Amino acid sequence: MSILTARSVTAESTTAGPDPGDRHRLTALTGLAALSLDALASVAYGPEAIVLVLAAAGGHGLGFTLPVTLAIAGLLAVLVASYRQVIAAFPDGGGSYAVAKRHLGRRTSLVAAASLVLDYVLNVAVAVTAGVAALTSAFPELYGDRLVICLAVLALITAVNLRGIVESAKVFIVPTAVFVVAIFTLIAVGLFRDGPVSTAAADGHASVVADNATTVGALLLLKAFASGCSALTGVEAIANAVPSFREPRARRAQHAEAVLGGLLGAMLIGLAVLISRFELRPADGVTVLAQLADASLGHNWAFYVVQFATMVLLALSANTSFGGLPVLLELLARDNFVPHVFALKADRQVHRHGVLALAAVSAALLLFSGGDTNTLVPLFAIGVFVGFTVAQTGMVLHWRRERGTNWRGRALLNGAGALLTGVGAVVVTATKFHDGAWLIVIALPLLVLALETVHRAYTRIGERLGIGRVPEPPCRARSLVVVPVVGLSKLTCEALNTAVSLGDEVRAVTVTYDEPADRETAAALRRDWELWNPGVDLVELPSARRTVGGPVAAYVRKVHETHPGARVTVLIPETEPARRWQRILQNRRGAVVARAVRRNTDAAICRLRFRLT
Repeated sequence: MSILTARSVTAESTTAGPDPGDRHRLTALTGLAALSLDALASVAYGPEAIVLVLAAAGGHGLGFTLPVTLAIAGLLAVLVASYRQVIAAFPDGGGSYAVAKRHLGRRTSLVAAASLVLDYVLNVAVAVTAGVAALTSAFPELYGDRLVICLAVLALITAVNLRGIVESAKVFIVPTAVFVVAIFTLIAVGLFRDGPVSTAAADGHASVVADNATTVGALLLLKAFASGCSALTGVEAIANAVPSFREPRARRAQHAEAVLGGLLGAMLIGLAVLISRFELRPADGVTVLAQLADASLGHNWAFYVVQFATMVLLALSANTSFGGLPVLLELLARDNFVPHVFALKADRQVHRHGVLALAAVSAALLLFSGGDTNTLVPLFAIGVFVGFTVAQTGMVLHWRRERGTNWRGRALLNGAGALLTGVGAVVVTATKFHDGAWLIVIALPLLVLALETVHRAYTRIGERLGIGRVPEPPCRARSLVVVPVVGLSKLTCEALNTAVSLGDEVRAVTVTYDEPADRETAAALRRDWELWNPGVDLVELPSARRTVGGPVAAYVRKVHETHPGARVTVLIPETEPARRWQRILQNRRGAVVARAVRRNTDAAICRLRFRLT
């Protein structure tokens, strides 16, 4: 009866009104601010990646910047349309992992999940280093301190996200708006220029354009296309984090995805047009976006506004990973592929363990790269392309199975996208293999192996626990409670009161040592115990070494041997000070005993807190 009542109350509470947790979830606008920063900020390094590849063919090669960008914009349109469909078909989030899990099998879904994990982790490192690179382009004297600045920015973003994804979105709305307005202003003003207003940003920096090369081959164009597709990173983040949106979640996420695609496409094409109009030449030590701002707006306050806005948004674009990866880890934890702790949520819908794990790994990557963006970008693109390819291949199978209105056209769209991103994955891996991409080639299967290992461990644990099977009825056994004591006090009295309430038999134990002072202490305790006469035997445990946990654990093992059918509980009394700082005054004896008993016996451990109010 009580179970039925609890279920009916739960049902009534879920239908009575809006979810109170919705205030800690995202709207379309805050979702755009929290989950699209990665994609929007990639305009700072995506066009530059294209230009740097084409520069190998000299000035003639740079003339292909706009056609390559248009091809990337076309792929962007395909991806946005595809991920809008993913959002509708998989409203519980997970993106390519969820698609592959349903349509491509478990192993492929793990490849997708591993690629997403690598993508999110690398995104944090790339975003932070690119943001600091924008800062050092404007203020070269800070270049030597870029690693310290990177770690400080990472710490700031982590602290903001520990307060909740909605709180982080509110913080990032203004920087996002400033960046988007600054880029569109740069484009609009530049379109009315006949030539660069200023080249001061590039003065004194060596050009990286090849002098003699003039041939532009298909491989070079493919490499430029693949490198430029780093600008598409983050397109999948909204589909991965649909549960973070308010109801109706799928519709809000689809709106955010469409706005993201429109803004990103317009900015990429606009910047490519300006690169061609100003015949920009990439140079060492200064970003392409900085040169465009200089050429369009002049080397004045507007130039520094663009650089500062770019730096802020690039640094904050790491927030996309903090919004997407914890949700993905929650799904993986539910499927027993990562530790279950990642499925836990704190207040404000915060996946605290996921946030902290992401911050720790990203910090290690920053230390590995020394804060250099170019070291990380080759690693970054591979995971992105793998995720894109898996998601769109899965959606082709989805349309074939589900069918429906115009399913052939949708399947063809997803198939074309899968082909393009698959080619991009192969080209990036081949061309960047010796630049560090080999690390991802090794890390991806190792991560899949780790996920499989965790799953097997949970499977074995489940079998041992009999999860999914009806257990035998509970039966009563003899209960024996062991209470470690060191002297007579209210704590000892409270511990014995609790012990006699729990068990059929209670034994107090104390560890004694063979030193004169210790012998006197033991004799005094034995005399006081006899005078008190609590009705509980006091057992002395001699110890040759000054340890506490070992003798207690050895005694518990002996009790198990002499009473094989008994349920043994070790009740450890501990004081809880009235003030936090007073905890440093405690000797932690209880924790030492608990660890020894847990490590060496099968006894139950009960830690009794005696509050000193």
